[in-house]
Amino acid sequence: MKNKIFLILGFIVCSFMNAQVKLADNFFKDYAYKQATELYLEAVKKGDSSEHVLTRIGDCYYNNSNVKEANVWYEKAVEKYNKVNPEYIYKYIQTLRSLNEYEEAHKWTEVFRDRKGNDNRIKENEVFNIENFKSLENTDKVYIEFRNLDLNTPYSDFGGFESDNLFYFASTRVKDSIIDEDKLYQWNKEPFLNIYQAELTVKNSQKVISNVSQIQSEAINSEFHEASLTITSDGQTLYFTRDNLNKKNSRASYDRGGTSNLRIFKAKLIDGEWTNVEDLPFNSNAFSNGSPTLSPDNKTLFFVSDREEGFGQTDIYKVAINNDGTFGEPKNLGNIINTEGRENFPFVAKDSTLYFSSDANINLGLLDIFETNILKVKVKDIDVKNLGAPFNSGYDDFAFFIDSKTNTGYFSSNRLNGKGGDDIYAFGKLECTQIIQGITRNNINKLPLSEVTVKLMDGSGKVIETMASNTNGEYEFNEVSCDKKYIVLAEKVTYRSDRREFTTSVNNDEETQIDLFLNPLIIESEIVINPIFFDFNKSTIRPDAAYELENIVAVMREHNQMVIKIESHTDSRGKDNYNMNLSDRRAKSTRDYLISRGINKDRIESAIGYGESQLINECDNNTKCTEAEHQKNRRSKFIITMGYELE
Repeated sequence: MKNKIFLILGFIVCSFMNAQVKLADNFFKDYAYKQATELYLEAVKKGDSSEHVLTRIGDCYYNNSNVKEANVWYEKAVEKYNKVNPEYIYKYIQTLRSLNEYEEAHKWTEVFRDRKGNDNRIKENEVFNIENFKSLENTDKVYIEFRNLDLNTPYSDFGGFESDNLFYFASTRVKDSIIDEDKLYQWNKEPFLNIYQAELTVKNSQKVISNVSQIQSEAINSEFHEASLTITSDGQTLYFTRDNLNKKNSRASYDRGGTSNLRIFKAKLIDGEWTNVEDLPFNSNAFSNGSPTLSPDNKTLFFVSDREEGFGQTDIYKVAINNDGTFGEPKNLGNIINTEGRENFPFVAKDSTLYFSSDANINLGLLDIFETNILKVKVKDIDVKNLGAPFNSGYDDFAFFIDSKTNTGYFSSNRLNGKGGDDIYAFGKLECTQIIQGITRNNINKLPLSEVTVKLMDGSGKVIETMASNTNGEYEFNEVSCDKKYIVLAEKVTYRSDRREFTTSVNNDEETQIDLFLNPLIIESEIVINPIFFDFNKSTIRPDAAYELENIVAVMREHNQMVIKIESHTDSRGKDNYNMNLSDRRAKSTRDYLISRGINKDRIESAIGYGESQLINECDNNTKCTEAEHQKNRRSKFIITMGYELE
């Protein structure tokens, strides 16, 4: 007998937990993550540690950007269940990365790859795919403005760089109207490269470059090539590239193969002029060094070299700049960046993103511009990405510069329709954004409703931004991405929430009006919810009924002095006495549910069933009615008796 009692009690507990999880699932489905979390956690306390519950708790926290808690619950799931859905392994990996637990993330990345197979989120070795090239060429949904600078000439102009309101670049432009054939570079019959500077101002939010002249220093420009410069953040030290000059006669010095190798030089700004030019100690007559760029902290110099120990024709190297001004040993950036081809023109942005040009990897032809996070992450997290069009074309695209704070910069290209051999293009990265705005309203009288919590969520239900509508019921989300699925959800205690799902267009700066209508739960002296249903001949609270009753719980928690009475009514079908007893059981079952959710029993004045004694239409025992007409009589009422003043 004792065992039988335990079995019955166990069945009751399991049924209750199952109902509670179903109730939590309903809240989760409606993006009500706070309520869902509360119910799931209660289920865990009562012994339910199923994969479904653990991962759902993880999702609740994950979608609200609480990475730390999401990590805890995903970890419980992936450690406990060997065959957990790979999607949860991936989310677990994401949380590990967010918490800087990269080694653990890598371990689970391998597990994910084994479970899921090919997945473009976990990169394998590149495999030829024509779609990759089409994607790079496609400028749909790419929001970048770029223009050919006015300073470009029919000659070669490249390598834009900003420092202290000055713009620097290299050019082969003609200095005098008379061209001396003996002073032309024989490769392209253009003058040798020199470094130029110009004034940089901003007008109408656009950078204006004017007053172009050669750099203010007789020590920098020679009769041979100077180009590709970088300047320290304090503006006092300049590194640049120059031909290998013979110190005795200031002529280009050639190796045995007839090549004049490049060298990197350093200069100091003294009294407004670049002087004290020094040849860097790691230069050599046996190979070239060039295209210098600095790390944001000015402690590392990156450059290009064709030295023998490299991986390809030219590789990118780095060298430490010591506190005393000396240099460490140059180190190759490795074969994740460098290939058997040409890697050149490195540039490190303020956010430590490394940009460079290469004729290897997947590109649109000749030199393409790439970006990589190699300076910001561990080896296993390195990513190399082709910037694609419009930065890249079927021609040489190189010498990239960007101010990562303003997303403006320059790149150089010899693409068609330019002004000369190489031209400098200015660009501004525009993130296609739109404005979503509207008014939160009372759905009964359509008047604006203030202090409504409005959430902007992505298509998966992850909360992106939350705000409260103002006194006029107005809300607004700026910088909403184009061409994406979103959900706006409006919530206010004592009101039924409203939500809208939509997809933004591809048009930049578009404004979309989405008004949200909330139904009040308190109308006159009654808390009004959707009808709650019971199984035939039963008074057990079903999950769908519990979902509606949670509105009563929310209202009574908000108004902690409120007292209500519960009325339950049936339609006229069935025997009068039977209906009276059934409705009374249902009223008391409803009362018991509210008490189980923390509502003090003293706040429920009564819970009475009235059967069919208070019909609200003519559908009595002697009248034939439709199902819809009978439905109106099957109702529960929650009447406020005290503790609330009508607004």
